[in-house]
Amino acid sequence: MTKTSRLALIIIALCVATVLPAQKYDPKTYEHSSADIPMRDGLKLHVEIYWPKDATTPLPFLFERTPYGVEGSAGRLTCCYSDLAEDGYIFVFQDIRGRYKSEGTFVMQRPPRPVDSPAQAIDEGTDTHDSIDWLLKNIPKNNGRVGMLGVSYDGWTAAMGMLNGHPALKAVSPQASPADMWIGDDFHHNGAFRLSYGFEYAYLTEASKENSDFDFGTYDTYEWYLKLGALSNVQSKVLKDKKLPTWTDFAAHPNYDGFWQRQAMRPYLTRVNVPTLNVAGWWDQEDFYGPVTIYRELEKHDAKNQNFMVVGPWRHGGWAGGPGQTLGKIDFGSPTGEYYRQKIQAPFFAYYLKDKGTLNQPEATVFESGSNKWRTFDSWPPKSAVKKSLYFHAGGRLSFDAPTVNEITTSDSYVSDPAKPVPYRPRPIEPTYYPKGSGWYTWLLEDQRFVQDRPDVLSWESEPLTEDVVVAGEITARLFASTTGQDADWVVKLIDVYPESYTSDFKLGGYQFMIANDVFRGRFWKSFERPVALVPNTVTPFTIDLHTQSYRFQKGHKIMVQVQSTWFPIIDRNPQTWVPNIFLAKESDFKAQTHRIWRTPSQASRVEIQTVAP
Repeated sequence: MTKTSRLALIIIALCVATVLPAQKYDPKTYEHSSADIPMRDGLKLHVEIYWPKDATTPLPFLFERTPYGVEGSAGRLTCCYSDLAEDGYIFVFQDIRGRYKSEGTFVMQRPPRPVDSPAQAIDEGTDTHDSIDWLLKNIPKNNGRVGMLGVSYDGWTAAMGMLNGHPALKAVSPQASPADMWIGDDFHHNGAFRLSYGFEYAYLTEASKENSDFDFGTYDTYEWYLKLGALSNVQSKVLKDKKLPTWTDFAAHPNYDGFWQRQAMRPYLTRVNVPTLNVAGWWDQEDFYGPVTIYRELEKHDAKNQNFMVVGPWRHGGWAGGPGQTLGKIDFGSPTGEYYRQKIQAPFFAYYLKDKGTLNQPEATVFESGSNKWRTFDSWPPKSAVKKSLYFHAGGRLSFDAPTVNEITTSDSYVSDPAKPVPYRPRPIEPTYYPKGSGWYTWLLEDQRFVQDRPDVLSWESEPLTEDVVVAGEITARLFASTTGQDADWVVKLIDVYPESYTSDFKLGGYQFMIANDVFRGRFWKSFERPVALVPNTVTPFTIDLHTQSYRFQKGHKIMVQVQSTWFPIIDRNPQTWVPNIFLAKESDFKAQTHRIWRTPSQASRVEIQTVAP
């Protein structure tokens, strides 16, 4: 499949693959036109515009900017935006600079221009500003107000639109927007490169002006990436003379240098002064770090109490279409996506763009999985949250009690071999955007028993819980680890182990449901900007952000923690010897090493959770 519209694929995935209720309006009642809007530097960006035929009063705009092509965007009016369309808006969908029918050069995650830039300098914020100006002047029967929204890259362009502060922009909902592509979003997590996603996404967006999927020539990409070998082979043996700017940037900037820091959103968010609805999914396989980070940064100067966060039991974009009741094998008991679209998103825009209704939006609205209910808080994490620690013990035990000097052993070890990496989901691992269905979208909900018995995966498990344990807030792993090598990756997973006799669904008996996870590249334990080699056989402390959750471990369930050092091919293989730049590593640099996790009173490896009363 080549040159496909990813926007169209998203619509199909979210709408066609699910059974939707009958629509409340006829999409034929919308008029349609196209336009090419001039920007301040003379280039033109393409838009598709839809407005209700029978509108009797001026309407606000809902504006979405995308790199995925606006062909087929009318389908969003009967799917993702059906509740908004029923309310009545002028919908505008735009190809961003350098994509599809828009002129110019596409730059992945184009950094905001410096504040002292000349007037003709451009970025996504200026393109948004100029587009809004044109729409207000040229589209009749508008009420002078604009809202922006979008998921993923479209969420990022919505966030970028907030930075330039057009006075007509009255409400923004950046949904699953990345905030830092090196720290925790699509391309890296704590310095560990997200190989399969990074390569396939760069090819998708940069191999041509329209989307192009890479042809692996095999169904199981685990095998393809393993045979690929060192990352340097991507350019020399796969791309050859073809240049993907983003892949070139990956190889040139392995550390958290100025290139990545200029893209990171955190420093720019002080400019924002517009009501913001941040949306995330607990099992977002692409951008969970981003929306939570944006919410936190905006909260620091939210004097008007107009910064909100919503997190539900969703994959990437899973709230945008369909019921949202099930994900993978897990049933969350109610149509959470419909609830969000009808009860949160539609009232948010109606209030700020139409003065319609009253806004009763809590600061934080989160879905507590396990109990399967929505909860609201006046802050996130809740002010009442209390920190508890789950400590590792001998014999694979996990307990809220700290280790003592009476432990039989003081550490657990395993051999991590880059030639035999742990798969991140059960094989075969289809291409990320496999058109006939890919496990990519729900891999974070996979039963982790598929790796539990591997010798290179350590597990610690609690006794069955005698009462519910309710996580509400931050989850942090604190490892004390050593290695015979000079570098290592640490993957930590927090898991809910279902009872073997699970009466609600016998097929989930013993299910190991991963509720939090992440990876940390050891060389960055002192600094993301300046990596250092680990000292062989020396115990080193590592702090790994497992992000945030609202989850109820129910009575009778067990809590498990798993630690491993490969997660392939979502994470590239660490050579485990010292090389300044892993993108330039040779095949001979990759060596098996023995890693050890320590659990003594003074070096107590653990996972810290924030909890509230059951």
